[in-house]
Amino acid sequence: MLAATLSSCGSGDSTVAKTPQATAQPTATSHPAASPPPVAGATPTSSAPVDPCAVNLADPAIARGISELPHDPRSQQPWNPEPMAGNFNECAQLSAVIVKANTNAESPNTRAVMFHLGKLIPPQGVPDTYGFNGLDLSQCTGDTVALMYSGGIGLPSVVKFRWNGNGVELVANAGR
Repeated sequence: MLAATLSSCGSGDSTVAKTPQATAQPTATSHPAASPPPVAGATPTSSAPVDPCAVNLADPAIARGISELPHDPRSQQPWNPEPMAGNFNECAQLSAVIVKANTNAESPNTRAVMFHLGKLIPPQGVPDTYGFNGLDLSQCTGDTVALMYSGGIGLPSVVKFRWNGNGVELVANAGR
């Protein structure tokens, strides 16, 4: 309707006539048409720069790092480059993703893959991380990851690892 009003204005019309009139502000009970909330992991449509220190499970460094890992010892298959879970952050002293073996097995092996400042920490530089299938994000910090194992029976187990300035060390192993 506004476009029709504006297009009918001639060159002699004043700016006031072309300016739309103020409308009543929506109240808390009205539902104005709005764009849907952003989806986690979605690419922003604005020209605003992406925060390099935000968690990003689609970062190409993850797939690169996973491709460097030795194959799963049980299935002899490579690891699926798409994380099941994680808190990868190129600014964190320690972050991790959980991956599974790239196999059609009913219960494929899983493992945590750790990163220091966005770079893969080779498996020989990390305590054993096979079998973990999640992260307890409430216990993760910039230099600590809390890996979870939940076998579906009982409470999950949480194991914390910390970047000590030179490498990764086990700092706590506790059930929840």
